[in-house]
Amino acid sequence: MGEELYSEGRALTLLNQLERILETDVLIDEVGFIHPSQFSGLNEDAGDENMNFWNRDHKLGISTQVLLPLYRVAKHVFMTTIDEYKLQSNLSVERGKIGHENMLLPSSNSSPYEVLEDEIMKHSKALLLLNSDFGTAWNARKLVLSKKQSTSAFMDELLLASLVLSSSPKSEQAWSHRRWVIKNMAGNCSNVQEIVGKESELVENIAERSKMNYRAWNHRCWLVPYMTRRQVMDELNKSRNWAALHVADNSCFHYRRRLMHRMLDDSDHKQDPNACFAYVIDTHQMWKEELHWNEMLIKRYIGREALWLHRRFLSLYWIQHFTSDLCGLFCHPEFKNSKSHGTETFLDNELQLLRHCSTIQDNHFEDFQAQAKFSVIYFLWLIKQVAESQGVKLTEKLRGVKLKALLENVCPEKSFLWDSL
Repeated sequence: MGEELYSEGRALTLLNQLERILETDVLIDEVGFIHPSQFSGLNEDAGDENMNFWNRDHKLGISTQVLLPLYRVAKHVFMTTIDEYKLQSNLSVERGKIGHENMLLPSSNSSPYEVLEDEIMKHSKALLLLNSDFGTAWNARKLVLSKKQSTSAFMDELLLASLVLSSSPKSEQAWSHRRWVIKNMAGNCSNVQEIVGKESELVENIAERSKMNYRAWNHRCWLVPYMTRRQVMDELNKSRNWAALHVADNSCFHYRRRLMHRMLDDSDHKQDPNACFAYVIDTHQMWKEELHWNEMLIKRYIGREALWLHRRFLSLYWIQHFTSDLCGLFCHPEFKNSKSHGTETFLDNELQLLRHCSTIQDNHFEDFQAQAKFSVIYFLWLIKQVAESQGVKLTEKLRGVKLKALLENVCPEKSFLWDSL
């Protein structure tokens, strides 16, 4: 059916149908857009003759045929309601000034005012399902919610944002709105940690369906300051399994780095010396395990740059916080006689990794070449991070490694960068 056949009246009827479905089934948790050719089979199974909307098992399908006229009328109705709401707000302010003089200040919570707010929430919900990045609609909802300050309303708003993300998982506006809601709830809600846990699960579920979703993982990173220490440890364990299956997705490794940063920050701010020392020991062990795990992944999955970038973070903080013994860790009996924590031992291990990964076993396999390049560049970076005294020892260790030759072999197009080596 041609777009021109959808008159304004018919488009308005479609909008009313959509809004009625949303009001009737408040548990809808997924929305999708369906080609008209698929509706006949769906409606036949559901015993429904509606060729524009499909609603079953708390799932909502909208025909792609009606998207454009539906969006146009939804936008028009919403903007008209917003204009009327602003007009009423201005009139209320003016009446308030006069009422103050006459000691007869009218309430802004009058029935027409509340009706307009309900209309804004209803129309903006339909509009955002059709266009998740319509910032004015999100802002209008913020305005209404900020006046109500209702926990139940905020929880409903999280459900709406989840519904929008089911069809638009990379919508920056939807993720930003979720953060605004959580921030407003944080001071007045006793179960913030429970909400944070569910948010983290939401991100993981969406990340499974939407690969390389930076916005979702950025939202998960934003949640870290709201987590307890127990939650941080649990998130490290859970994300480890996910990262091992998605080694090319740097966003997950970035999230792990944010969690590990939090561990370091907590150990620095512990007031009790004994508690601080125990925390540092746990963090040291966690970091050591992460380095071993990262090395295993590097050797298993050839040529994955995200793994090498993660190793830079791990190596830098290992050198700064553990090999230098900033917290007096090595005075502890468990570490006092150990030689596995020094910079020299660490560099020996990294040198072995370089030798293992810089060998190109097959010139026709690009991943081997990428692995060699990443390993050599990583080691160049590492040289710049060690102290000058250690740099002398490192130079001696590198005598048997023709670093410049390796670089010219794996990166011939950048040979001019290695002239100074």
